[in-house]
Amino acid sequence: MRFVIIGAGRVGLRTARVLRDEGHDVTLIERDEPRVRRARNEGFTVVDGDGSREKTLEEADITNADALGALTADLNANFTACMIAKHYGCRTILRIDEAYREEIYRKYADEVDELIYPERLGAIGAKNALLGGTIRAIADVEQQLQIVELTITDDAPVNGYTIPELELPADSTVLAFGKRDGELELPGEDESLEVGDRLVVLADFAVLSEIRQLLVGESEARAAVNAGTGSSSGSGGVN
Repeated sequence: MRFVIIGAGRVGLRTARVLRDEGHDVTLIERDEPRVRRARNEGFTVVDGDGSREKTLEEADITNADALGALTADLNANFTACMIAKHYGCRTILRIDEAYREEIYRKYADEVDELIYPERLGAIGAKNALLGGTIRAIADVEQQLQIVELTITDDAPVNGYTIPELELPADSTVLAFGKRDGELELPGEDESLEVGDRLVVLADFAVLSEIRQLLVGESEARAAVNAGTGSSSGSGGVN
């Protein structure tokens, strides 16, 4: 596939490397001269110019691109580029860095194919490292939903339950199930939950604490703190 990426900074260049390593054709657009030189030194085709201008996008051969990633730190430039690319029939990916108000978020979400938050993705990785192996955040969906992978422990109240017996809060649903070291797949009705099994759950942030208590066996206080719905008191936190 052929991709045009606007911005050869940290996010744009890393994305370009991954796409190239997978065999895709990537053209970068960048107007900062040191970044242009760095990308060209790595062997990338780089158009020196403003990616929010149609002439520059045409120079990058947007007509034959499958998708455009507007990955600069300038939201206005990113959005303008996406609107031009959409006119050319490209899939559009818009980078947003700040926590915009819900109505602003939805405005942009309605106009492009995909929104990405590099800082949020980095935060998810850090959160996973801090939490350890029983709970892994996979993605934030919208602003109030999260997809998490949880590993059943000895302390989980649902240890030994079958999938149909599992009663999660109303604002959550099981997306996938995997036995210990097995592949994730759609959950079957005769599957029983054992230590080491994994469940992928889509849940509202408001019920993450309850889900952690059920599937991992955390205490109510610890689950509330880890899910971001409570706070620890004193210098020692919650034990």
